[in-house]
Amino acid sequence: MSEHFDVMVIGGGPGGYAAALYGASAGLNIGLVEKHKMGGTCLNVGCIPAKELLETAALKRHIDHAEMFGINVGETSLDWTRTLSRKQGIIDQLVGGVTGLLKNRKVTIFDGIGTLGADHQTVSISGGSSGDVAVTADAVILASGSVPRTIPGFPIDDRRIVTSDEMLSIPELPKSAVVIGGGAIGCEFASMMSDLGTKVTIIEAAPSILAACDKDMVKVVERSFKKRGIDVHAGVMVSGQDTGPDSVTVHFGAEADGTAQSVTAETVVVSIGRRPLSESLGLEHTGVTVDERGFIPIDANCRTSADGVWAVGDVTPTAQLAHAAFAEAIVAITDILGETPTPLDYDKLPWCIYCHPEVAFAGMTEQECKDAGIDYVVSKHRFTGNGRALIVGEPEGMVKIIAEKQADGTGGKIIGVHMAGQWVTEQLGQGYLAVNWEATADEVAAFIQPHPTMSELFGESVMALTGRSLHG
Repeated sequence: MSEHFDVMVIGGGPGGYAAALYGASAGLNIGLVEKHKMGGTCLNVGCIPAKELLETAALKRHIDHAEMFGINVGETSLDWTRTLSRKQGIIDQLVGGVTGLLKNRKVTIFDGIGTLGADHQTVSISGGSSGDVAVTADAVILASGSVPRTIPGFPIDDRRIVTSDEMLSIPELPKSAVVIGGGAIGCEFASMMSDLGTKVTIIEAAPSILAACDKDMVKVVERSFKKRGIDVHAGVMVSGQDTGPDSVTVHFGAEADGTAQSVTAETVVVSIGRRPLSESLGLEHTGVTVDERGFIPIDANCRTSADGVWAVGDVTPTAQLAHAAFAEAIVAITDILGETPTPLDYDKLPWCIYCHPEVAFAGMTEQECKDAGIDYVVSKHRFTGNGRALIVGEPEGMVKIIAEKQADGTGGKIIGVHMAGQWVTEQLGQGYLAVNWEATADEVAAFIQPHPTMSELFGESVMALTGRSLHG
């Protein structure tokens, strides 16, 4: 007799393990199959290791500028081996913690590749230490995650041409690097390597780096990158590469219009996003729809096109964010329990980018407001006037609040919060709450901001929307 579960989860990343933990806490009998390490992309080759390396870079940057505080430390050097060891230690601790939580909640964990049967209830497991087994479940959640996208003609190895997966464990930090892709992942890698001493060039096909962000926030990052010697080539495509024994030459631009250029570096980091990993799920004869890009479409309750099958996380055509996967997992389990889940509002998700300076936002950009024909008002305040920012030596940055315009010209409902600067990823909480609570400028302005903090700038910006202000 095969084992039977209330819910079987395929994939142990943020979406999968969150579904298992949340379902188990509600009393469901949960099975979970994972073919690699628990924690998926986020814990092993994504959020956690990337931010650990960025923190290492931040620490070196602070020490290198210690003289401005009157502290003389001399020249710094980097022991990359110890950096990687610390990073792996944090990963192992978190992966162990998640695995322990799952076991404590009596989740049955299978090691292997899970495929869905045509009956929507059978999951076959193979290729791992659990052997070849089949289990059944009343409901199945697909959470197989994603893998880095690659570019034809740029073969991936462990040193010369890498994706984010390899870069996070590269045996030696390169003296020079070309980052293909100026989105969140590309800018984080570029920022980290630059702060650690690598000469970095970014090549981005879109008109600017961080194309999804508000343009004022992009300008803050662009100015910082330029000041730090990061070369940015935006609005151009790569056309090929030549790999030598010690370097790679990347060609970009177009010969036809005379913009063809090339740049040579020790390492090329391909960071053009991630694609869904759906091909291993065996969905060909299940009735589960898979679109032309490999994503599994879902409805507001995370249901797929097949009865009894849900999908969450990077394998769906939604925001590829770990916290979005957590939220989708809760929606799916709530729906499976027969309760009424609160669907995600994907237009109001919190976004955080951890390059230096950081970028964080929720809600509409100014351009989106213009495109939608919304009559709006904007309040912008820079960190140069914030006491805490000056104290910590990080005056670069801006807070920008967008609100619906009222008849008297003041701000009404807050519809966008955008921040760029030191630790703004830790400051977004109240802005995200304001946007999703559909709070008005008058309501938020009444809240007291602690002093001295960088969060005061959010309060100042909102207060200015009421027609009255203190410092701005």
